[in-house]
Amino acid sequence: MFELTLSFDNGPAPEATPGVIETLRRAGVAATFFVVGEKVAAGGFDLCARAHDAGHWIGNHTWSHSTPLGLCHGADLAEREIDRTQRLIGRLAHPHRWFRPFGGGGNLDRRLLNPDVLAHLATARFSCVLWNAVPRDWADPDGWVETALAQCAARHWTLMVLHDLPTGAMRHLPRFLDTVQERGGHFRQDFPPACVPILDGRVVRPVGNYVAAA
Repeated sequence: MFELTLSFDNGPAPEATPGVIETLRRAGVAATFFVVGEKVAAGGFDLCARAHDAGHWIGNHTWSHSTPLGLCHGADLAEREIDRTQRLIGRLAHPHRWFRPFGGGGNLDRRLLNPDVLAHLATARFSCVLWNAVPRDWADPDGWVETALAQCAARHWTLMVLHDLPTGAMRHLPRFLDTVQERGGHFRQDFPPACVPILDGRVVRPVGNYVAAA
């Protein structure tokens, strides 16, 4: 028996997101979509709204998704990459103001944040959501399911990062969901506490390993 929370990063994408929403509906699974501001601005808001109206949570995954924030500088960084996206999400935002930093391929290290961004997350009362499983579906669109199942089996509660992108990987999402259920997995929408080091602007778990030196 294991538990699994699903999240989808880097969308919305018109070629992939609608199919993911429909697959989740058929399986009765609620997830979180961490969206990229540039894509929301380029006509993606309606897709975000569709996911929200289907019961999924909408989170902020930066504006550009170009460089991990721990490697960036500039007084206006938080405004450009976080606040601008949050304004676009608008009424779709969860009360906890979910924010997921860009990991540059799933890295959980000091590249995620810098001290100024950390301070901004506190002031603006964001909640920072990390992860504990990345099956790299974007790099292995036909083989990621086996990797994902192995990652689920390795821990009691998995918070997995998948991607609603037009790579072809999401064609295998129905098989993955079916196999999880066949193996006794239980889907849930909330996040493992260890993956939420900042909640409503409060640091509730150590974040030093995720923040670049000043």
